[in-house]
Amino acid sequence: MAKEQPWNYVPSLPLAIVATTVFASLTILHIFRLFRTRTWFCIPFIIGGAFETIGYGARAAGHSNLDSLTPYIIQALLILLAPILFAASVYMILGRLIRATSAESYSIIRVNWVTKIFVGGDIFSFLVQALGAGMLSGAKTQNSKKRGETVILAGLIFQIIIFCFFILVALVFHNRLRTRPTEKSTASELPWERLMFMLYGVSVLITTRNVFRVIEYAMGETGYLLQKEWPIYVFDTVLMACVLGICQMWYVGKIRPKSDDVDLETIGEGHQPSQ
Repeated sequence: MAKEQPWNYVPSLPLAIVATTVFASLTILHIFRLFRTRTWFCIPFIIGGAFETIGYGARAAGHSNLDSLTPYIIQALLILLAPILFAASVYMILGRLIRATSAESYSIIRVNWVTKIFVGGDIFSFLVQALGAGMLSGAKTQNSKKRGETVILAGLIFQIIIFCFFILVALVFHNRLRTRPTEKSTASELPWERLMFMLYGVSVLITTRNVFRVIEYAMGETGYLLQKEWPIYVFDTVLMACVLGICQMWYVGKIRPKSDDVDLETIGEGHQPSQ
């Protein structure tokens, strides 16, 4: 009896190579910026970028190894989970901006809990989706595949809910700080509002990707989105590359949450860190 092929199509080698190259380049740039600014809470960006790079490398390998389960599992798992790591750094920067502007009273959640709640939810979503991906990759029957898809779907929906709540917290903080600026928020070396708009942009990209994945898995194994390759590149690859690209301009130097010291890496023109 012929061995069942895990792929629903022959993955494009040129597209996989381009994606691998783009994510590898962006990840290297993040590593450079990370060590230059010592912004250690952005490490999840690098891990996520590595996941994307390896994942698309596995898709390239899968082009000529359609019967091999290993490349399929690697790309399915890593490309699915990488955006959760991007979200973790997005969550962490809000808490640091709240502290850096001395606007703790403007947050609807105690600032000590902002990172804990959202990163904790991110970790839970990561584990649920990893479990579902593991179930799906090892599935031998249609029922077991369906269960894996359902678990992934649950993890994605939970992630979207957490992200929407995060945006609400960010919007309330932003509106309050704009209405009643603090002394720290008006400091020339702290372009906090531009950072907030970048945060919103990245959040929209990640949420759009997650909605695509929800629809993809809701349609099931025989659905159009899982039967064709182009949707993953349009609604996942491009969006996540944009996230990494935007966050190259978003790098913050040392924001010390327990100190009054704020030292920001130059972001665009006209914002030089104080000496």
